[in-house]
Amino acid sequence: MDEFLARLRAAVRRNTAAAELEQPVIETDSFTVDLAGKKVIKDGAEVHLTPTEWGMLEMLARNRGKLVGRGELLKEVWGPAYATETHYLRVYLAQLRRKLEDDPSHPKHLLTESGMGYRFEA
Repeated sequence: MDEFLARLRAAVRRNTAAAELEQPVIETDSFTVDLAGKKVIKDGAEVHLTPTEWGMLEMLARNRGKLVGRGELLKEVWGPAYATETHYLRVYLAQLRRKLEDDPSHPKHLLTESGMGYRFEA
């Protein structure tokens, strides 16, 4: 089963990489995400993100407009052993919102779907 999941993740990464070539830069009204350059620009300055914050943002941005389940996000960013550690998501998403959203308490781009997961809206 682990091998199957690894192959499935690899296929998704390959498919996502092809989609990235179409639009490696995602612009919102608050910030710009450069997937190819692995950086975020807000107000003309590069925003420092930790590797974990970047991993979350990258996965959400690559799936923009789509719901990304909590378990899926945890497995991709932290690994399969952390699939039930949902408190990590709340902490890191709050950090991302503080760094990127104009009003972190009323986010427009990094959205929570209660009990289900998260969504990135450009």
